[in-house]
Amino acid sequence: MQEEIINRVTNSKLITFDLEEIYPEEKRVVFDIKDWLFEEIILKEKDFRESVKTHNWAQYKNSFVAVSCSVDAIIPSWAFMLVASELTPFASKVVIGNLELLESVIYQELIGFLDLKDFANKPVIIKGCANKPIPNSAYAFLIAKLQPIAKSIMFGEACSTVPLYKSKK
Repeated sequence: MQEEIINRVTNSKLITFDLEEIYPEEKRVVFDIKDWLFEEIILKEKDFRESVKTHNWAQYKNSFVAVSCSVDAIIPSWAFMLVASELTPFASKVVIGNLELLESVIYQELIGFLDLKDFANKPVIIKGCANKPIPNSAYAFLIAKLQPIAKSIMFGEACSTVPLYKSKK
């Protein structure tokens, strides 16, 4: 007589949180201001402002935009702010920095708005494998939000987890 195989993971109270499930699909764009610099090194205010004025900002509609400069030039803060002010009416999010910072800011906001009451006093697994660019900071933001309410927090897959936190009884 064969013994029935019981899936203890399925029958457990474990709740898995997958950061990919909240990943916003909007396009990510790096807006590099180096092309608007004289010889890619000097910002000439009049020329820079003209470039800003004549640029088609509507192309960034519903995009996440990281404003940066890929060359080693001294750029005044107002130049980044001017570009950001033009992007803001169109883009879903604008940051001054690289794509990693952009993803971090996106996730910080998303996690900040999450209602995690279903995770209260439950063992939680934060899913580890991701096919999307989930920044490491997103995991830290999620830990900060879950730790005050979860019974325990683990990382990985249900069949192979790494314990991270266990509440004190």
